[in-house]
Amino acid sequence: MNNQQSTEHIDVRYVAHLARMNLDDSEAAVLQGQLEHILDYVQRIRELDVSGIEPTSHARPLTNVFREDAVRPGLEHETVMANAPKAGNGLFAVPQIIE
Repeated sequence: MNNQQSTEHIDVRYVAHLARMNLDDSEAAVLQGQLEHILDYVQRIRELDVSGIEPTSHARPLTNVFREDAVRPGLEHETVMANAPKAGNGLFAVPQIIE
């Protein structure tokens, strides 16, 4: 994409067609103005000097928040099955949903 590309080359109706959106004339006019406004901001960002800034994939550093995968005691099988509305062969019994 050329840095000097103007917004007049962006066809809102074509983009709406790609997005499978049906627009009337008033909606297309509103969206055209909004798209041009967004593209003006993109152009302003392109003009910034970012030569000394290292590219990142996130605005803030990410850390792994997962806990250690360790075996822990769970509920007793009998206690769980006692709370089941319907059970059979040591398993939860559920209604058949496929005919």
